Amino acid sequence: MAASATQEADCKASEDARLFFDAAKPPPFRIGDVRAAIPAHCWRKTPLRSLSYVARDLLLVAALFAAAATRIDVSVAWAAWPLYWAAQGTMFWALFVLGHDCGHGSFSDSAMLNNVVGHLLHSFILVPYHGWRISHRTHHQNHGHIEKDESWHPITEKLYRKLETRTKKLRFTLPFPLLAFPVYLWYRSPGKTGSHFLPSSDLFSPKEKSDVIVSTTCWCIMILLLVALACVFGPVPVLMLYGVPYLVFVMWLDLVTYLHHHGHNDLPWYRGEEWSYLRGGLTTVDRDYGWINNIHHDIGTHVIHHLFPQIPHYHLVEATKAARPVLGRYYREPEKSGPLPLHLFGVLLRSLRVDHFVSDVGDVVYYQTDHSLNGTDWAEDAKHK
Repeated sequence: MAASATQEADCKASEDARLFFDAAKPPPFRIGDVRAAIPAHCWRKTPLRSLSYVARDLLLVAALFAAAATRIDVSVAWAAWPLYWAAQGTMFWALFVLGHDCGHGSFSDSAMLNNVVGHLLHSFILVPYHGWRISHRTHHQNHGHIEKDESWHPITEKLYRKLETRTKKLRFTLPFPLLAFPVYLWYRSPGKTGSHFLPSSDLFSPKEKSDVIVSTTCWCIMILLLVALACVFGPVPVLMLYGVPYLVFVMWLDLVTYLHHHGHNDLPWYRGEEWSYLRGGLTTVDRDYGWINNIHHDIGTHVIHHLFPQIPHYHLVEATKAARPVLGRYYREPEKSGPLPLHLFGVLLRSLRVDHFVSDVGDVVYYQTDHSLNGTDWAEDAKHK
């Protein structure tokens, strides 16, 4: 009887733990435990394999350009242009992800190869490689920290209340949040100053200024090339072949990166001693993009990437499967997607309606809602997050 009572008590304790799980509490494992669960080969970078993805993506970009350029003067082809813009913009996003791997050093063990490929890919899509690489490193090193995180971090209630009503509307009304990346590159986020293009920005240390100058120069060369092409062929072809796909790429980048860090009501943010690299990394979210998972190099498999950005993208899925038993409920299982990730637009819309600011006080905080911003159905939206 005593043994039976003990087992019953243990079962009840386990059930209570499941019911009252608190994602903000320190996990019962260390980052070394997660690392040990990942197979050794997942850490190996194969330059030829990495370059094969670059070749694949560039061939697809070139093929799409060629197919569209031959039809640019044919009026009956107008119906096909949205398909081209969507496909080419998605490929621009895929190129960004490969350049992102270069920035993390997960592309290869050669810093020179990483920098050359990273500059070529990112400059082509108007991203200053080193400027973004350095700020993105800051994001990874401080993710989940309210003051120190770099991208898509929450603003405090005090700062939020100072924003103009128009600014609040723009920040949380589509399509404007999906067009934020170029603005972020020039001006960073509310409450922060500096630019990814200026070596004098407080984003960078003195020893990094020469790198920033190189990247900004490459960005300027790409701008001049686009201007020259517009002068030779006219602005409309350049806009149709490159400009609109660039906007689609920006929307992909903002959509994916936003949903990595929003869309769940149990994502804590930290201050002070409550923050740690592990706890911050565990507040990221994996997302399933259906057919597009392969196209954009499994960047939706984001938790393990945030904890261990050195792992190449082609090992992220396997590494995640190996680590999930250790992560337990600290890993949020992504909702399965159909062929196209249409379900994520609902997640995005609900998040924009309820994730507005965090408290000015407290070392563990969650997003709060400005109930006066967009309608009144807040409780229903929060319930479905």
